[in-house]
Amino acid sequence: MMWSSKRRAAEIAFRYTIFAVIAGGANLACQWIGLRIYSGPWSLMLAMAAGTGAGLVTKYLLDKRWIFNDRSSGIATHVRKFSLYTLMGVITTAIFWGFELFFDALTPDGRLRFVGATIGLVIGYVMKYRLDRRFVFGASA
Repeated sequence: MMWSSKRRAAEIAFRYTIFAVIAGGANLACQWIGLRIYSGPWSLMLAMAAGTGAGLVTKYLLDKRWIFNDRSSGIATHVRKFSLYTLMGVITTAIFWGFELFFDALTPDGRLRFVGATIGLVIGYVMKYRLDRRFVFGASA
């Protein structure tokens, strides 16, 4: 019995990591594209916001089904859960953005920006899993 719970935890950790990479990739790709399209005032902040939105939706859809095995349906349920999921992401997004902006400021050309973003995403996703498990998908996790 103990073996099966450890195996399940390892499977979830593996899937969560893969999904974090997918959502992180969507986030960073969206930022990169945004920065190529627009380089005017507030371009980095706009790109970060667009990337965060892309990563958030991607990760929610993957987590709901494949991490937390949440089979709930209905518009009201989805709106409530996605709202909670987004709320849990506010703190983790602040950490992610903080690391990205800090690393961006380290060099005049911003070449370390995505290093900071990656570090921030990793820290944020670990925290987010715990918050989502407890507050968003508690009954299904």
